[in-house]
Amino acid sequence: MNISVKGEYALQAIFDLASQPAGDPVRIADIARRQKIPQKFLELILAGLKQGGFVESRRGAEGGYLLARAAESITVGEVLRFVEGPQQSKGRPRKKGDTAFSDMWQRVDRAVSEVIDKTTFADLLRAWTDKQNRYVLNWEI
Repeated sequence: MNISVKGEYALQAIFDLASQPAGDPVRIADIARRQKIPQKFLELILAGLKQGGFVESRRGAEGGYLLARAAESITVGEVLRFVEGPQQSKGRPRKKGDTAFSDMWQRVDRAVSEVIDKTTFADLLRAWTDKQNRYVLNWEI
């Protein structure tokens, strides 16, 4: 599966918003800094994600972006298909015609699609939080 930089950044931006308290808008500059995404590029990505119904924006001094839906209802697959297009996120391009590998590559594509279509941003956030909590340093002697 080939994912563009734009697709990767879109996933990171949605993940960042999912990790923030619900209902609190997040400034683009804060997302860009935390996720190490160029701010101008992030602005374009978030504008696209807004058109796709993944995020919404609030204006003003306390404004910013927030998820338009709960993190439990947004899957990695739907974000990738929106950003990358339906064919691009499906898998790598194959040679035309039937080959000895055709059936295998179709199974690989289906397996990848099944994983990304069942993985929500809430799932990713839980797994990441659990992983981070396992490595809490203890400085007691």
